[in-house]
Amino acid sequence: MFPGSPYSPRHTTQRRIGYALVAVLMAIVASLGNALVTVNIPNLAGALGVYTVEASLLPAAFVAMNACANLLLIKARQQFGIPAITHTLLVIYAAAALAQMIIPGFGMALVVRGVSGMAAAGLTTMTIYCLLQVVPPAKRPAALVAGISLGQFGSPLARLFPIEMLALGGWQGLHLVEAGLALAALAALLALPLPPSDKTQAFEPLDFVTVALVVPAVSLICAVLGVGRLAWWTDTPWIGVALAVAVPLLVAALVIEHNRARPLLQTKWIGSLDIARLAIVALLVRLALAEQTYGAVGLLTSAGLTNDQLHTLFGFVLLAMAIGLAVTLATISPDRIPYLIIAASLIIALGAGLDTSATNLTRPAQLIWSQALIAFGTMLFIGPALAYGFLRMLERGPSHLVTFIVLFSTTQNLGGLAGSALLGTYQVVAARGHATALAEKVLPADPAVAARLQAGAQGLSGAITDPVARAAQGAGALGQALVREANILAFNDVFRLVAALAVLTALYVIYIRVFNTIRRRRAAQGAAP
Repeated sequence: MFPGSPYSPRHTTQRRIGYALVAVLMAIVASLGNALVTVNIPNLAGALGVYTVEASLLPAAFVAMNACANLLLIKARQQFGIPAITHTLLVIYAAAALAQMIIPGFGMALVVRGVSGMAAAGLTTMTIYCLLQVVPPAKRPAALVAGISLGQFGSPLARLFPIEMLALGGWQGLHLVEAGLALAALAALLALPLPPSDKTQAFEPLDFVTVALVVPAVSLICAVLGVGRLAWWTDTPWIGVALAVAVPLLVAALVIEHNRARPLLQTKWIGSLDIARLAIVALLVRLALAEQTYGAVGLLTSAGLTNDQLHTLFGFVLLAMAIGLAVTLATISPDRIPYLIIAASLIIALGAGLDTSATNLTRPAQLIWSQALIAFGTMLFIGPALAYGFLRMLERGPSHLVTFIVLFSTTQNLGGLAGSALLGTYQVVAARGHATALAEKVLPADPAVAARLQAGAQGLSGAITDPVARAAQGAGALGQALVREANILAFNDVFRLVAALAVLTALYVIYIRVFNTIRRRRAAQGAAP
């Protein structure tokens, strides 16, 4: 269909099974490495000798490079061919992961995450290409949906890895896993290469000018979203400077593209109402999906749980994702896409709503149903949203492919980062408000408060002999309990916000559907005479 895409000859059953297995491997390699880093950020920060705020730049570097990579990779495949580009990315990724073992440090870790983001962009496309070899032409839309959906399994899979295995030798276990994944993907592609593709001259000089402007702009925005809620938005001067630099760079790139004869980014199409609606819906749902990666995990982490205690929960999440993918593939069609997105939004809202009554006794077992619903909703949304945008792109032609892929990857990657930033900021603000409200009710004259303070002091009598120091420690313990309760109440507020966002998304899609139906009927009535 597009320059740089492989041909689809008739394959034997054995070869089709091989391509299916390679596709699953590509999807895992694309997402698992970064997911392993993201879910272990607090532990990695200590190993790298940096604070958690600085370590939060690691997933931001991945997102930035992943969102921008397709600006170059699509045309690179067209000009140099799929094997040359994909093999090069995997070799660089494996080499960078191994180099981090030789030259450990935060700078090298940032380089690895950036390379990982670029490799992930290429491997996501390879997943789709491999699946297209498996199915007959009539089923190729399902291959597209499955290809983009399989990448979502990386985050729950990362939660199942034992920390002890990854942390071996100063987290060299993690670097070995990443290098091993990259080399396994390279071996699979060499053992079962894709059919050849047509090559054509694709790059133009202005392409590189646009990329030179977009990459630093997006990188700065990702850095701001990654650390803003931790360093706090108004307390960190460089956040304002980064945004002040990023916005002009992004505007300059869009101005250049808007006035080109053969633009890399179709700015007029991006600004059309149809695509703007797709971007809004994709962004809203991605914000809501941060409930699982930030909200539920944050609640459990605040209770002192680690990844090793979340294995059962995320085992069910994986199962729900698999069921959601199966349901999506069985039901998707162009006419049903809006209804699938509405159903996904309402299911996510239900899952978030179930979590709004969390307490300090809430543990993974109480969150299984809610997180399974959100995982199911994720699969029900991600594929149909991609399919809808792809159909709109096909109406415009191959020249819009780069624009669509960049737009979709940006809404999903930046949306995920922005979702965590939004929910994290809201949680901090809500926790402060709840802490103030709770503190106003904690009066020393209250018999219950006095009894709690006395019990806290008596519990330390065996370790502290000074009664004044014991009383101070008892008051401190009460203060810690108050902060913990304030945080739990704030997480409940976060779950309510997520549920509201998801419901609003469903209502917005319903409004669009009804509005378009009424407009078509009026147009048909006007044309009837």
